Amino acid sequence: MHPRPSPIAASLYTLRDMNVEVIVMHGPTGCCFRTARLLESDGVRVLTTGMSENDFILGAGEKLEKTLIEAYEMFKPKLMGIVGTCASMIIGEDLKEAIANADLDCTVIPVESHGGSGEGDNTVGAIMVLDAAAECGVIERSEADRQIEMLEKATEIEKTRGMAQGKYIKPNFGDSKEEVAKILVNALKDNKKVAFVLNVKKETSYLFADIINFDYREINPDNKPLVVANLDENIGLERIRQHATNIKKELPCDIDYITGGLDEYPITGKIASEYLKDKDLDLIVVFGVPHSFPIEEFETESIAITDGPRLVEPLRELGYTHVVAELDAHSKTLGTDEIVFSDFGLMIRSAIGWLK
Repeated sequence: MHPRPSPIAASLYTLRDMNVEVIVMHGPTGCCFRTARLLESDGVRVLTTGMSENDFILGAGEKLEKTLIEAYEMFKPKLMGIVGTCASMIIGEDLKEAIANADLDCTVIPVESHGGSGEGDNTVGAIMVLDAAAECGVIERSEADRQIEMLEKATEIEKTRGMAQGKYIKPNFGDSKEEVAKILVNALKDNKKVAFVLNVKKETSYLFADIINFDYREINPDNKPLVVANLDENIGLERIRQHATNIKKELPCDIDYITGGLDEYPITGKIASEYLKDKDLDLIVVFGVPHSFPIEEFETESIAITDGPRLVEPLRELGYTHVVAELDAHSKTLGTDEIVFSDFGLMIRSAIGWLK
């Protein structure tokens, strides 16, 4: 019932992950404006055909061909993408015909996405990109199939455990970050067994990794927390693998167990839980996509850190003791290749300072 990310935005982000240099949105100038502008921070040039009322009736194939040619002449990309919108896809615009007529000296991935794709599930837009990229030979079919399986699992988690459950969920910014940070720091100080579960999604990992960007020895040198993370740098697209590599190089702590890759967050929560189930923990801290971790299977104090204010109540219903929300994770991490400050990470370091 409440607004959710659209398939069009998911298509844009997925093309970005494939290192597409230029994306042409075939639709009105305002369609997905915020996402398009944010992607400029990641080095992706996003253009629009600027469809108008007449185009909705008469079609805008020639306008798309002209925009493709101008975009190529302007930027000379090796890889481009076209993303459909509600306006162009509902009237049946032929993206492949426009690509053939433009006859550019580069690969162009056509994505027939629109706001109603797959009943509006945002992951459908990403799946369309993967299928089209495999058809164009940009990625292997086996890799596309693996990622599609992850996206389908992500949709299932959102519909059963997240904010796509079909009811209105009021935004909530959760518990006091200061008070929850004190709970965490005091647990380490008092020799309690603490586990950190980094279960993150693509570039937002740069923000959530900041939560473990401290030296536990400043709190209690004899009480090292367990650190579990989906930071396998051998899984996923090149850009996604590089995110994992960058974070692992920068973190001051050792990772005790790698659960999978950054695009495997729908399944790595369960993998983390299997690893931790016999560790006799006093506190579990899960951040990134905490609703994919089965916290209801643990009878222990827990903390969830999410980037979605509409996820706070569902996380409490799942059984998390404390829930806090980070804001603007996507906008803070676009264009970066290093860990960025998070509000909760800053609170943890402040709490450590208060101990001294």
